[in-house]
Amino acid sequence: MKLEEQLLVRSGNKCELCLSDPPLVIYEVSPRPTYTEDSTILICEKCEAQIQRKEDLEPRWNCLTTTMWSEIPGIKVVTWRLLNRLKHESWAADNLDMMYLEDDLLDWAKAVGDLEEHVAIEQHLDSNGSVLQNGDTILLTRTLEVKGAPLNAKMGTVVKNIRLVEGNTKQIEGKIEGQMIVILTQYVRKQGS
Repeated sequence: MKLEEQLLVRSGNKCELCLSDPPLVIYEVSPRPTYTEDSTILICEKCEAQIQRKEDLEPRWNCLTTTMWSEIPGIKVVTWRLLNRLKHESWAADNLDMMYLEDDLLDWAKAVGDLEEHVAIEQHLDSNGSVLQNGDTILLTRTLEVKGAPLNAKMGTVVKNIRLVEGNTKQIEGKIEGQMIVILTQYVRKQGS
């Protein structure tokens, strides 16, 4: 049986990532000296374009919460790479923490350099996806209780001159009523956005 026939049988004639219907393409998960059924997957053209960075990643990848449990090495490697590219999303970061790859699969997954490229573009984003910078002014999008202080930061509160928390893109620091607090970026909106 030819490789294409094997992949069609294995996939049930659906994309092995998002379960879309045809047209489907054979995707060779690089780098591999030879491509076999384990290192080749059948995917839709939309998945291929986003995997190969011909298109920006869209919010369509919740299917990775299922594919991360696949027994097929190529699917596991592609899933790990995509979760790494999406790890600024809390659901992707949570799944990445749960996902297990054997050492040889992890080496294979890291071999294309997606990690280094992702780290270089990792940014602090507000609840609307706008990039936050040190010194920006933000608005709180919900009322927040401040732990260890008798302070409640009300929705709509303006916080000026924020500071980004280094190493954690989900947190910023800002002063409210004279007290410096840590604020989660998911609860803020950059003023003017």
